[in-house]
Amino acid sequence: MPTLEVKNVSYAYERGKAVLQNVCAELATGKLYAILGLSGSGKTTLLSLLGGLDVPTQGSVLFDGEDISAKGLEHHRRNHISLIFQSYNLIDYMTPIENVRLTAKLDAAPILERLGLTKDETHRNVLELSGGQQQRVAIARALASDAPVILADEPTGNLDTDTADEITAILKESAHAFGKCVIVVTHDREVAKQADVVLEIKRGHLKEKEM
Repeated sequence: MPTLEVKNVSYAYERGKAVLQNVCAELATGKLYAILGLSGSGKTTLLSLLGGLDVPTQGSVLFDGEDISAKGLEHHRRNHISLIFQSYNLIDYMTPIENVRLTAKLDAAPILERLGLTKDETHRNVLELSGGQQQRVAIARALASDAPVILADEPTGNLDTDTADEITAILKESAHAFGKCVIVVTHDREVAKQADVVLEIKRGHLKEKEM
């Protein structure tokens, strides 16, 4: 049974523009998935539906075979999903250590240091960090959670090539070594090449793509 399943999902904005049309997908633990598509194609919309941040116009999203609306979207977000946002969504009056501890079951410091922050940086206010460093804190927060699914929206978008490669390797390890279902929305084809499965959204439809 897939960890997450998208069954005949369609999504349209209020003005009636269809973004996703009859999308189906099965997403399993132990794999890294990359979702490609042009800007405005519906990549982030699909991620939001998987994370229970929005609801489909038609169709359903299932976790372990159960519609995520059955126990409530908040329950799904709290217990099943760890999100990495483009906008970081960090608590700006806290340090990296404090931000990670909000959701972490693991010790925050080793994860932050593994992602390239110094011990001093882990105790600074996050607003004193660069954009790339803040992104690493957001990624550390997701990795430290025990949620079985990681959803990442352009997690390497603000990082240099070497750091992006490191982050991609860590996300891949999270899938392969720690049994998480990792789903990454990206424009970066180098990131997509590292994925176990590449999916592409074109004209509202989702299809597997060879890289």
